[in-house]
Amino acid sequence: MNEDGATKSLAKFAAELEFNKIPENILNYLKLLFLDGVGCCIHGNTLEWTKTLEEVVTNKENINQCSIIGTNKKTTLLNAVLINSTAGHGFESDDIHRESILHPNSIVVPVSINVAEKMGNINGKKFLTSVVAGYEVATRIGSAAGTELLLRGFHPQGTHGTIAAAITAGKLMDFSTDQMVHAIGIAGSLGAGLMAAQEGAMVKRLHSGRAAQAGVLAAQLSAKNFTGIQNIVEADYGGFLSSFSGKNDFNRSIRNLHKEWECMNTGIKPYASVTSIHTALDCLKNIMEKNNISVKNIKNIKAKISHPTYVHCAWNYKNHNITSAQMNIYYGLALIALEGELFVNQFSKDKISNPEILNFMKKITAEVDPKIESLGHEFRHMASIELTTNDNKKFNHTEKYRKGSPENPLTKDQIISKFKSLASYSYDETQINNIREKIDNIELSNNIENLIN
Repeated sequence: MNEDGATKSLAKFAAELEFNKIPENILNYLKLLFLDGVGCCIHGNTLEWTKTLEEVVTNKENINQCSIIGTNKKTTLLNAVLINSTAGHGFESDDIHRESILHPNSIVVPVSINVAEKMGNINGKKFLTSVVAGYEVATRIGSAAGTELLLRGFHPQGTHGTIAAAITAGKLMDFSTDQMVHAIGIAGSLGAGLMAAQEGAMVKRLHSGRAAQAGVLAAQLSAKNFTGIQNIVEADYGGFLSSFSGKNDFNRSIRNLHKEWECMNTGIKPYASVTSIHTALDCLKNIMEKNNISVKNIKNIKAKISHPTYVHCAWNYKNHNITSAQMNIYYGLALIALEGELFVNQFSKDKISNPEILNFMKKITAEVDPKIESLGHEFRHMASIELTTNDNKKFNHTEKYRKGSPENPLTKDQIISKFKSLASYSYDETQINNIREKIDNIELSNNIENLIN
């Protein structure tokens, strides 16, 4: 390992990162990830749980510093990132870095926008560099933690999401390596979030907001010489990896640093649901479309998945609310069978408790596939579907990589179409195209202050 240690090596990478050292293909893809994140925040700020949060934290407040994305309202910096990052993760539509199990854009996007607003006079190149830094450091630390963190019951969004926020903010604030070390050391020790929330609690969305708020607070404190855990990534006792994941593979966090860009290992979601079930959804769509099978002719569906996906998504669907529906493989497969889609409209209040849908779910089973499990962490999203028709014909399909993953990416047009769909909840077509054009040319901007207006 680098003699500086993992924490300092990552801090140094972030502090010294320069715009002209980031490859063009990374920047181009990052702008699409950013666009996707803005769309998620816009839609997320129309949702009931985000509105409740906004009402509570801005009560009787009259400070107009930073934008609540998709609205004409402003609040304090810490409240803005809290609300906007809750919104970004508010409907399971945000991007996903598979190995770290982090949704970076729901945290990095609001933090970069709101911190830049507070600071003022941030140009596009500096802005994009801070976004890249946030992505790279947090996903590397999360990848070192691996699925062990998730299986121990922690929510990655709430744990290393804090670090994504701290690095993004710190880079905008021109932190030195030492300041970055302390920002990571403060933010990482504030990480939290429990995965039992996936079975129905609104608080799952708040994990993202609190991570963003904690990370920005960490950066603000570090700027004032408040100290954090200086070896937090690699510490054997009480360190980030040793505590959250129970292992200490800190070398993964700095592997091929400066050579391999984790931004490119981040995928965009075509479905508004937990990523782990997307390959199963793709498999079912493939079987039904390729063989012209109607839902009325389905006798049963068997999903074969990895152990992490089974634990994460194959629990008994009983709470009948949006969070549990979005996290559940049985609900997701049922809606693909019945409607051929799984986006915003498939999670209306009437559908998540619809007797027809609940009854159809009885035809669906899921089990751990030893063959998939033997392939390891890299293939934890892999799935196979076996569909049996009423005349006992069997159809099988397997997908290693979900649609929207780096190995099976969405097209640029598909990403833009998703953005337009989400942004339409708050903006008209002219405004949507204006935001898209600003993001597409962001590196040319001398001041990104009006990026989302």
